[in-house]
Amino acid sequence: RKTLIEQGLDPDDENIRAAFFDDATFADGTYNLPVEARWSTIINTPAPKLNVALDTALSRLEEEDPQLKGCFIKGTFTTRNLAANDIKKIVDEVNKISHKAFGEEKDLIGYVYEYFLKEFAVNATKEEGEFYTPHDVVKLIAAMIEPFEGTLYDPACGSGGMFIQSAELVKSKQGNLNSINIYGQEKEAATYRLAKMNLALRGISHNLGGTNDSSFTHDLHKGLYFNYIMANPPFNLKGWYDENLKNDPRWADYGTPPESNANYAWILHILSHLKPSNGVAGFLLANGALNDSDTLEIRKKLIQNDKVEAIIVLPRELFITTDISVTLWILNQNKKGGKYHDRNLRNREHEILFMDLRTWTENAVKGENKKKVRLSAEHIQHAADIYHTWQSEGTDGNNYAIPELYRSVGMAEMKSKDWALTPSKYIEFIDHDLDIDYEKEMARIQAEMKDLLSEEKESQKMLEDAFRGIGYGIE
Repeated sequence: RKTLIEQGLDPDDENIRAAFFDDATFADGTYNLPVEARWSTIINTPAPKLNVALDTALSRLEEEDPQLKGCFIKGTFTTRNLAANDIKKIVDEVNKISHKAFGEEKDLIGYVYEYFLKEFAVNATKEEGEFYTPHDVVKLIAAMIEPFEGTLYDPACGSGGMFIQSAELVKSKQGNLNSINIYGQEKEAATYRLAKMNLALRGISHNLGGTNDSSFTHDLHKGLYFNYIMANPPFNLKGWYDENLKNDPRWADYGTPPESNANYAWILHILSHLKPSNGVAGFLLANGALNDSDTLEIRKKLIQNDKVEAIIVLPRELFITTDISVTLWILNQNKKGGKYHDRNLRNREHEILFMDLRTWTENAVKGENKKKVRLSAEHIQHAADIYHTWQSEGTDGNNYAIPELYRSVGMAEMKSKDWALTPSKYIEFIDHDLDIDYEKEMARIQAEMKDLLSEEKESQKMLEDAFRGIGYGIE
């Protein structure tokens, strides 16, 4: 209406309105709302009829926009026995917000939605809050792999945060949002709806598979390959396995992941969807995946097949729902030299970049209940620069290292470490008080612990024999 009035046209003329909304330049998440779904209708509805009016508005929104189909539960307001007067008070409070601000800042409603997602995650249990990945962590992944154009996929997309931040990055580079096509999947129904609403509010077109479902048992994008994959799947997920997955083609070249933990199932699922010629993935996993004995053979093949490009350990307390340190994995289907965006890359075959960012904790967030550490914009840029410099022509991978921060490592050394991907096994750490050989010292401690445990076992046996000798056996 505002645009039509500014152009000297009648906003209530149906022919003018139809021509305006058919114009291909009218897009980007702005909607021609049906009367029942307009705020002016809601705010003028009396309290006793408000619950019905709100459900009608949501239903009409779904009818008008295919991107919103499945976002809302039917009867959200009328089936929950919500007090009409309380709903009216909330509507009146929302109506006090300046409409002018939303008109001037098109993404403001999206920012408000993101704020509520974050606040819900702060007050949620670990499982309830898994849908939310902090913005700084998503920005780090996006800064690393630079998903500027092509296809982007997230197999555990949560509330859609990976997509939102990628879109923000594209816009910051003066790119075109239409140059990136978004695909995702989410298992939890409520979270799936959150993602669809989040993307719709931002005007970001997407394909989330049409329903919620498991990426393992019902891959809704089977057979598709993507330029970029970003993900923060549930850490150490149990109960993921199904007998139908026994001979799944995703494990064909690597072996079936352990049923007790989905970490390597996620890795192989992601790899199966990466474009074979040049696909790049950045995703988060618990640190246990770096050196888990149950997955040694799979990890060995991933390294030997040159799929792993970088391993970055992040600080603790970055996440709202857990205080553990996690790892950012970067997979790359093409580690050969060539052009990538505006950079000339060198051949990085048979090399992996290890980074340890656990000391980057000085930017504490005060006043928040759970998340205590945040990566600053400077942190993110520094990490991306380390990675991109390592990739680029003119860098000597054999000597690319700074103690206690990063190091480029060749395959022969990884083989000597039994294919472990733990950065501390490769990055030099300096003891500023003593000149200690870390490996030698750990071997000594390990031997001492073995002796102590053996002595304890022997003492226990002697005690049991003594009691048994006087007729009082210890069961």
